[in-house]
Amino acid sequence: MIADVLREAKSRMNGAITSLDSDLSAFRTGRASTKLVEHLKVEQYGVEMQLNQMAVISVPEPQQLAIRPYDRGSMSAIEKAILKSDLGIMPNNDGQVIRLNIPRLTEERRRDLTRIVGRRIEEAKVAVRNVRRDLNHDLKELKDEKLISEDDFTRGEKQLQDTTNSFITQIEEIGRAKEAEIMEV
Repeated sequence: MIADVLREAKSRMNGAITSLDSDLSAFRTGRASTKLVEHLKVEQYGVEMQLNQMAVISVPEPQQLAIRPYDRGSMSAIEKAILKSDLGIMPNNDGQVIRLNIPRLTEERRRDLTRIVGRRIEEAKVAVRNVRRDLNHDLKELKDEKLISEDDFTRGEKQLQDTTNSFITQIEEIGRAKEAEIMEV
């Protein structure tokens, strides 16, 4: 039973790390990346869709993204979505392809981004701690229902805490790596 709880803990905590990786991959680091825009929500014909479902996104140059819509009629909707986003990039439309030139990051913007990364890191840690809290509660219920002994409960609690600590360490390493990447000139 304790092994099941620990397995669930690892699974749910891995979900927090996957979500964090996904969040951080969209951060601009001065280099063009399709992840910057592929999850932008574009509204067309009254339906909201992700940009990667409406267009081919490529990186023709290190500082440029090219967005080629499947339907040319959706170009203005894509442009509006880019302008509404917090990217701060002006789209260039030549009638067939929308180009986004990624400017170099200023020192001030880099510091802002590292603060945002810090907040995302903290949110991921909170998510991991919430998983620990929920599963500690489950262990306590198992003990109260006499399905596990007091010793098993204590051992399970310690193993759950060790698992939590390892995931928090992993999250901090991911955060440090991303902050270093952002601050790199």
